[in-house]
Amino acid sequence: MSLRFEEIDWQPTPIGEISLRRRRHPVSGDDVYEVKLGDEFLMSSLFTTGEIALAELALAKLPEDTELDVAVGGLGLGYTAEAALDDPRVRSLTVIDALAEVIDWHRRGLVPLGARLSSDDRCRLVHGDFFALAADPGGLDPKEPGRRFHAILLDVDHSPRHVLHPRHAALYQPAGLRALAEHLHPGGVFALWSNDPPDDDFTAALTQVFAQAAAHVVDFDNPLQGGTSANTVYLAGKAPDAP
Repeated sequence: MSLRFEEIDWQPTPIGEISLRRRRHPVSGDDVYEVKLGDEFLMSSLFTTGEIALAELALAKLPEDTELDVAVGGLGLGYTAEAALDDPRVRSLTVIDALAEVIDWHRRGLVPLGARLSSDDRCRLVHGDFFALAADPGGLDPKEPGRRFHAILLDVDHSPRHVLHPRHAALYQPAGLRALAEHLHPGGVFALWSNDPPDDDFTAALTQVFAQAAAHVVDFDNPLQGGTSANTVYLAGKAPDAP
């Protein structure tokens, strides 16, 4: 049995002090992993429904007979990446994270999904700035400039209005979304996780760039508050090639 509480790692980073902690759930006795940036909670293994839905909802929009190349912005505890790898159509997964420390947690096996992600030949963990790469015509894969993906999944900021760094905000405007859309194949899907309720202004920005866009509310049990909480997953589809 693990300790009741343990700080597994702590590191200074360009965006603040980041820590990985493990605590024992008082009811189930299961280990709960948490990531904090300064005093702010970023993620918890207790709440993964929205992260998993981000991948499942996006990939469900793509043809069943197509092998898929997928990019994920934000590694975190790895639940979006694992959900993508669970789809047998996924032939490659490129996961981009700005914090080398988070990638190191996975490669060292300090988090529950680290061994799975690090050992799957389809999965590549890339240290990089997703937002800078998305704005660059060279694209999201530093090893293959101009590469396109069938799906781009993003889970970094709390929401389009509550960003971790001011320079992230440009991506959520039409110009930033247009640059990102250039890295998708025709008919490809962009999906975004948000901790806020659906934002009509952001959905409107998506519809300026993509052929269709919608916000999906994902409900999940919240044992800490004794009720139900919700995340939002935005899905936006790029128009297919004209026949």
